[in-house]
Parts: sequence; structure tokens; C-alpha cells
Amino acid sequence: MSDATLHATDQNPDDFAVQIADQIESFLVAVTEVAKGDEPESAVPFLLLEVSQLLLAGGRLGAHEDIVPDERYEPDSGPEPDVDELRENLARLLDPIDVYSEVFDPYEPRKAPVPARISDDLTDVITDLRHGMAHYRAGRTSEALWWWQFSYFSNWGSTASASLRALQSVLAHVRLNQPLAELDGLDTDQGMGDDTLEIEAGRVMTEEIAEPLGLRPAK
Repeated sequence: MSDATLHATDQNPDDFAVQIADQIESFLVAVTEVAKGDEPESAVPFLLLEVSQLLLAGGRLGAHEDIVPDERYEPDSGPEPDVDELRENLARLLDPIDVYSEVFDPYEPRKAPVPARISDDLTDVITDLRHGMAHYRAGRTSEALWWWQFSYFSNWGSTASASLRALQSVLAHVRLNQPLAELDGLDTDQGMGDDTLEIEAGRVMTEEIAEPLGLRPAK
């Protein structure tokens, strides 16, 4: 199945595989466009929307019975596309809010939060989705669905969920006029101790987040 036939008119739009592939393709295209930085003022709301819609596809995959591929061993899907440029573009675009804190597994007791990056999350998700899309475009539909379902449980589902919470939190703080705590130099190569998040209210939200990203707090 080539790019030209990805949305061929003879495909049944009600088919589960077609619907999942459409949602995934939409996400891949949309995030790539956002990363170009042409409309930075709408980047966060648009990413919130796209990640939310992707997770609907993930939920459908997760609720579906286990998908078994046609072949015992995964066929070679070719080289993985490089995502470094995409990651760097997203990191520049989201710089004021890129780093956030996340608990990796909410069911592990007393698990400490760790720093993460939205730009890393989104490119990690895209890598998984593109891998499955390569199978889908080659006509290996069951292999694509198996990969998307497997990687949803093992990686991109939790990764996308974490970035969604971060994006939603940013918008909530801005729209509700609730100042954010400053991350005080936090980065993903650091651990997060109890004293990492010191509250220095107001400046980060107003000066570093709301204005550069075109967001405005509620009046």
C-alpha cells in the first residue's frame, strides 16, 4: 500500500484499520507542521488537540482484542526516519515549557517524579507510529495494527499520556490565571529531589509562557 493508496476511495472508511491509520497519519502530519514554527501562538492548544485525538486511537487499540500478525517474524520495514531535526524544532518552539515532571508508573508506590521533555515525548511517539505506518503503507495491515497495539502498551501510550497532562496543565495554568512554579534549571539529565521545585510564582507564566506562545490568562 503506497502513499497514494493510503486513503484510496475503495477502502471502507468504517474499517477499523483504516480509521486507526487515518488518526495516526493525521497526528504525524499535524505535529510535523507545528514543529515548523509558523504559528507558535497556537502550538500548545493544537498539540493538546492532536495528542488527545491520538490517544483516542490508542484507547481503541488498547480495548481491542490482541492482534496477531500474519507473519511469525516482523518483516523489515526499512531504515527508521531520522527525527533529530523534528525534536530540535519542537524543543525550540516549546522551550519555556518543554521540561516537566512525571511519575513513570502511578502504580509503583512512592515512585519519585522524574524530569521529562515534551519534545522528546512527541518524537518518541512519532518514531513508534512511523514504524507501524511503514508496514501499513506496504500493505501489511495486520503487522501495522499489531505494532501500534504492542507499542501503545509498551511505550507510546504512556508517553503520549504524560505529554498530554503537561500540555493540559500549561493551558489550565494560563487560562485560569494560576501562576506556575519555576523549574529552577531542571533538566532531563538531573534527578528531581524534594527541593527542586521552588515556588517563584508569576514570572514564568506571564513572561516566559503566556506571551511567547500567544496565550493569554483569563481576566
